[in-house]
Amino acid sequence: MKALLFINGDPPKSFPNPAEYNVIACTDGAFHYLKNLNFPLDKLDFISGDFDSHSGSDENVYEEKFIYTPDQDKTDFHKALEIIVEKGIQNVDVLGGSGGEQDHFLGNLTVAFNFKDQLNIKFYDEFSEYYFVPKSFIIHEVKNKMISLYPFPIVENITTKGLNWCLTNGSLSITSRIGTRNFAVEDQVSIEYEKGDMLVFVGRIYL
Repeated sequence: MKALLFINGDPPKSFPNPAEYNVIACTDGAFHYLKNLNFPLDKLDFISGDFDSHSGSDENVYEEKFIYTPDQDKTDFHKALEIIVEKGIQNVDVLGGSGGEQDHFLGNLTVAFNFKDQLNIKFYDEFSEYYFVPKSFIIHEVKNKMISLYPFPIVENITTKGLNWCLTNGSLSITSRIGTRNFAVEDQVSIEYEKGDMLVFVGRIYL
């Protein structure tokens, strides 16, 4: 089971095939750019949020798909993920997670971190895909792509293979040493670590 979720960052330049997803959803802010980009709105299963961004009488056509989530202690992204969890879905592709106001971007990463034990969340934007990885992980088909390892906030005893600059029992910390702007020299990159949490960015363009 797989969901596609649009949230209110920079609109995507292109859309994945809707047929690949069991559920397609958006937050109320993302609804506007989907409409402007001529996304097939009939494919949406639900539109969630507090609807502080809701406007336009033509949107009432889709009112039966609105899920009102007014809790001001949670972001619209957080509340949309809660609905997806309730639907029994484990994998979520997120578009619109970056760009715009950078506090939103950082907030989106924190939300994804809080759901990492319930959902496999992958963000996609114009530059990269990024996601939290478990303590043993292999990334496929990445030779000559940029790979960044980002501690959240620390990662200890890291060993990597397939990168230009590899680590052997190394450590990363958000306050001292991070592993950004590396690149893959093999088609597969393996990552293992013992403690902490790691966010990985994989460039969408070959170097």
